[in-house]
Amino acid sequence: MHKSCLIKEVRMKKYYKKIKSPIGDLHLLAHEKALTDLIFDNSWGRLKEKYELMGSNDILEAAAQQLKEYFQRKRTEFDLPLEFNGTDFQKKVWKELLKIPYGKTISYSEQAKKIKNPKAIRCVGTTNGKNPIAIIAPCHRVIGKNGSLTGFGGGLDMKRYLLDLEGYAAESEK
Repeated sequence: MHKSCLIKEVRMKKYYKKIKSPIGDLHLLAHEKALTDLIFDNSWGRLKEKYELMGSNDILEAAAQQLKEYFQRKRTEFDLPLEFNGTDFQKKVWKELLKIPYGKTISYSEQAKKIKNPKAIRCVGTTNGKNPIAIIAPCHRVIGKNGSLTGFGGGLDMKRYLLDLEGYAAESEK
């Protein structure tokens, strides 16, 4: 193969911290100014090769502390600098997640309406599935229109755990 045909894969430099949680290990990534990723352990194995990992930084330490408080039911809102990397549509969807209050849920169709794109329900669902900062950008708070728990990167058991932690009881379970 000719040298010009070879593509060198560039690994992104990121600060990194792994934390233990009731739902398994969480892998936190940041750069100097913002948290960029929260990756569940079930996805970490296939994603870690994308990064050149450096030690922790102040943002990751703050994120670790706030997540600990969240899992202890001592925190209902996160106060961290976040950076979403994606298309304009993806960023709009993910930023809308930040507006869903603790212990509340909305449907995918409601989220599509809130971003002023009511016909993009499936695209919203797909985009939520690619949420790089799960839990903090709470995609687990988005459910099916009929109240069913659907799709979540960590699995439906994890989604149910997070909603239960926040005191949400699904209509079908009341």
